[in-house]
Amino acid sequence: MDNKLPNYFRPLFWSYDFSLIDPQQHQKTIMVNTINYGNLHHWKWLKQYYGKQAIQTTLEKVATTELHPRSKTLAQTLFQINLPNHVSRGFARS
Repeated sequence: MDNKLPNYFRPLFWSYDFSLIDPQQHQKTIMVNTINYGNLHHWKWLKQYYGKQAIQTTLEKVATTELHPRSKTLAQTLFQINLPNHVSRGFARS
């Protein structure tokens, strides 16, 4: 596996030093930014590089507020994953 993102990802990571982004080390960040700001071309790369299972596993651990609502809906459809629509606040009662 190549450990560099394709150059066409550069606009999605405007607030990062693009040359330092490693697809293995920064998997969650890459997935969240790609889902929020990418297009179908980016999403296809994501699925081809990581695989649907890795994407599902990672997104299940992401806070629901990290994904834009419309992007989250599309991700749920394309990656067959059910993500919560709310953020739990406070402490769980026993």
